[in-house]
Amino acid sequence: MRSKKAVANIIVSLLLQLITILCGFIVPILIIKTYGSSVNGVIQSISQFLGYIVLLEAGVGGVVRAALYKPLAKKDIILISSTLKAAEKFFRLIGFVFIGYLIIVAIGLPFFLSGDFDKIFTSSLVLIIGISIFTQYYFGITYQLLLQADQRLYITSGLQIVITVVNTIIVVVLIKLDTNIQIVKLCSTAIFVLRPILLQVYVKWKYKIIKDCHADNNILKQKWDGMGHHLAYFLNNNSAVVILMFFTNVKEVSVYSVYMMVIMGVRDFTTTFSSGIEAAFGNMLAKGEKKVLNRNFNIFEFFSFTITTVFFTSTALLIIPFISVYTSGITDVNYIRPLFAYIFVAAGAAYCIRLPYHSVVIAAGHFKQTRNGAFLEALINIVLSVVMVNFYGLVGVAIGALCAMLFRTLQYVHYLSKNILNRGIWQSIQRIIVNVSSVLVNVVLIKYLPTNDFDSYISWGVYACQVTSIIVIVTLFINYLFYYEDMKNLIEIVKRIIKRKFKN
Repeated sequence: MRSKKAVANIIVSLLLQLITILCGFIVPILIIKTYGSSVNGVIQSISQFLGYIVLLEAGVGGVVRAALYKPLAKKDIILISSTLKAAEKFFRLIGFVFIGYLIIVAIGLPFFLSGDFDKIFTSSLVLIIGISIFTQYYFGITYQLLLQADQRLYITSGLQIVITVVNTIIVVVLIKLDTNIQIVKLCSTAIFVLRPILLQVYVKWKYKIIKDCHADNNILKQKWDGMGHHLAYFLNNNSAVVILMFFTNVKEVSVYSVYMMVIMGVRDFTTTFSSGIEAAFGNMLAKGEKKVLNRNFNIFEFFSFTITTVFFTSTALLIIPFISVYTSGITDVNYIRPLFAYIFVAAGAAYCIRLPYHSVVIAAGHFKQTRNGAFLEALINIVLSVVMVNFYGLVGVAIGALCAMLFRTLQYVHYLSKNILNRGIWQSIQRIIVNVSSVLVNVVLIKYLPTNDFDSYISWGVYACQVTSIIVIVTLFINYLFYYEDMKNLIEIVKRIIKRKFKN
């Protein structure tokens, strides 16, 4: 049953990521071409400033999921209801705090951007974008966490697919009609408000949640320990925009956001293959299945390293040609930044490599034990980025992100090996060496592939297919030589799932 749910989560999540990536490419370039890079930059800046409200979540999302694994495994509806009640109270408090924060940002941010935009223009965008974030925390996040912990991520992903497609269609039509950007964002926000409302309706129908139960706050006693994990994640993804806005300008923010869009798309697509894995590991830990956990972790580790190598090697070799096609005709700022791209891609790969270790740590509820590493990651990222941006601009913030990601990845490897899986750290280091070697082999081989000027998505697509095909073959062959048993076990799992599917 765990495997069946995991496969369903992966399939629907993959579809969601494909659609999100496609829609994510369509909307920003239309905004840039219609309203300019400065408008796109200010929208990204507003989104990042408002995004800081998630720091108040203090990592409670992961703590809530960890707290739900055991009662879900035992079907203890009383404990499930108590956990949700405690989480709901916390997130609603965040929602109200956000209203005050939203007002402060709406008043203060226009003064930082006073030389670029009218204050009323900026304030109105802040309020419009803030509505959807407020709704998420006030209504939907608790129900989303319950579905994730119960390995029903495919429900939230399926709903997100519909919302994303509808939103993109409406936004494209409005932009083509040369509609005011405030109206475009307002309509987009109205669509995304529907998601948490529909999630609430589904959960109340599916689960027999006890409405009048007591909220046991002790269930979430590790919420402050979860802050480090969430803080590190947030800062590694969002601090760069704020640093660039203060030390450079909104056009550089626009350049960063375009590369971020590509790399986040690849990163999210890569992590989609682990959808539901954390919940499955949590179920194994709740039932004390240590041998099953170790065996499945080895398979997941092999799979995660392999797809990360394939996707990010391909991205490193294809991102500059893609950006040149994507930003063709835009002259208000230079979007072709090769060194920044390569370092930023490496940071994204480092994040994905640590995913198997992160999943087990969260599933085990080891928030307090690993929080110091999370704080150090955030500190490394911010300090290095602030120092380096003054000398190297965009490249500086990429260096800060890469160093922070590498540190945290190695810290996760060490902690998990010594404290949860009880295995030698060399096993993970060896996987890193093997896959880095695979990257180098692929880069050398791709150099001999003939290239032409990329003047369309078709010419880029043909080249991308050639590059990706070579990388897939080389990476699979090298991993087959070193990890034959892991590959065989993974194939066996896939075969069993397919057989069950046909029997049903």
